[in-house]
Amino acid sequence: MSCTSCSTDSSGVPNGCKSNGNCATGSCDKLTVFDWLSNMSLPSGQAPFNIVEVRFKNGRKHFFKNESLQLCMGEVVTVEGSPGHDVGTVSLTGELVRIQMKKKGVKIDSEEVKKIYRKASQRDVDIWEKARNKETETQRRGREILGRLGLKMKLSDVEYQGDGNKATFYYTAEDRVDFRQLIRDLASAFSIRVEMKQVGLRQEAARLGGIGSCGRELCCSTWLTDFRKVNTASARYQQLSLNPQKLSGQCGKLKCCLNYELDTYMDALNKFPKQETVLKTEKGDAVFVKMDIFKEEFWYTYKGDSFKWYKLDLEQLNEIIDANKGGEVISSLEDYELELEPEKKVNFEDAVGEDSLTRFDQPKQNKRRRNKKRKPSNSSNQQKKNPNQQNQQSQGPPKKKGTYPQGNQQKQGDGNKSKPQGNTQGQDSNSKPNPKNNRNRKPRPKQNPTKSNQKDA
Repeated sequence: MSCTSCSTDSSGVPNGCKSNGNCATGSCDKLTVFDWLSNMSLPSGQAPFNIVEVRFKNGRKHFFKNESLQLCMGEVVTVEGSPGHDVGTVSLTGELVRIQMKKKGVKIDSEEVKKIYRKASQRDVDIWEKARNKETETQRRGREILGRLGLKMKLSDVEYQGDGNKATFYYTAEDRVDFRQLIRDLASAFSIRVEMKQVGLRQEAARLGGIGSCGRELCCSTWLTDFRKVNTASARYQQLSLNPQKLSGQCGKLKCCLNYELDTYMDALNKFPKQETVLKTEKGDAVFVKMDIFKEEFWYTYKGDSFKWYKLDLEQLNEIIDANKGGEVISSLEDYELELEPEKKVNFEDAVGEDSLTRFDQPKQNKRRRNKKRKPSNSSNQQKKNPNQQNQQSQGPPKKKGTYPQGNQQKQGDGNKSKPQGNTQGQDSNSKPNPKNNRNRKPRPKQNPTKSNQKDA
């Protein structure tokens, strides 16, 4: 709970008044009604309406008679209780109270309308705050007593009366529960008068509050006062999937917001043909699959071949239905589908001087393509290398013992003929010489057999 009048800490986060639904400024209240007649004066001779609306914990409101007090919205008053007295905050005064009573079906002379004793004194406020501080501990101990008795009921909330002599226990249960022993145990444990009040699941969610799937506070705890019946037909008319996890709210029932746009959908569906209508073609009967209500587009498929869907607009569909009523059978749905123009894709337009929201998004690359770019082929590597490296490669691999350089003589020319280097004794006698390597070498001189014989001798 926080509003513009609440203080903030050093980081700028509002501390909140911690009034839990009883803000003095009326900015944090649940189910607050705006008094749009507050700045208008009454006609001459007309007395102000003597009934005011008083709000209690979690948005609970009642009407009380005001005899002679000058009250305005936000004032704390002491009102009649049953028994004793209660303390609440004035939430509405003036002629709008008459409209609220008519809306809720409360008569002016009803016994439900009790009277206001006085404006709350400081002693009344102290007793009221002391009683409210005990509500959390009372709820915890009450749940322990429930577990010990083994009753199938859920204790959702506890509300103390302003004088601290009475507490109302709100619970939910699926079946009828005998809680006579529970009342005795609670009365003896807390020394107070106990009142048990059963509420529905929606009323429980409205009292406790919360955040819905839309990201906002629950409608039942902020502005929704009457709970209309919601059924699955509302979801069917709006072409929603009947998934209970998506259609149900925090109370476990269907969401109240399913009824908000139902009238708009019903008006749009009045001019559409029935979904049970079967289209007769030469290829076979076609049945309804789905539709887009606001775009007025329909999808049909053949009974024998349901793998392909054919899109039609409202004008084409009415034309086919009128032809079938006249006894004419159309050729096929493909002829009508080809007449539809492809949708034009609307790109981002910088009309206000803003950039696209996806301007920082980078396209995702495939890992395989990325690896291919990182590891190019050998031919491309050789082309990208420096000319000095190409010259080194052209000279062949590093020279080893017992081998001759390959192809040096062809690139260096006749003037740069190289001589064999290294020791030739390490060569294998069985290996054959490569003719390409010996192309530019000088032939060895033949040895004289007589001289070799003489040396051996």
